[in-house]
Amino acid sequence: MANMKVLLPQFGMGMQDAEIVRWMKAVGDSVEAGEPLVEIEAAKTTVEVPSPGSGTLSEILVEEGESVTVRTHIATITV
Repeated sequence: MANMKVLLPQFGMGMQDAEIVRWMKAVGDSVEAGEPLVEIEAAKTTVEVPSPGSGTLSEILVEEGESVTVRTHIATITV
């Protein structure tokens, strides 16, 4: 089995960080590529981040309410 890192994406040139608002999946849940995985808030805008691939959400590294910088490893999907 291989692991895929889920990174906090950058949605605009000025975006440097974001807060995790809500995880839409829990550890152990199956996810499909493109399916909403996590909701983030950046610059007062809330955005759903899609899963980068299909597999099982095996690890959540950043909890709801925490803020992290762009390209931070926030979760892991086992494929």
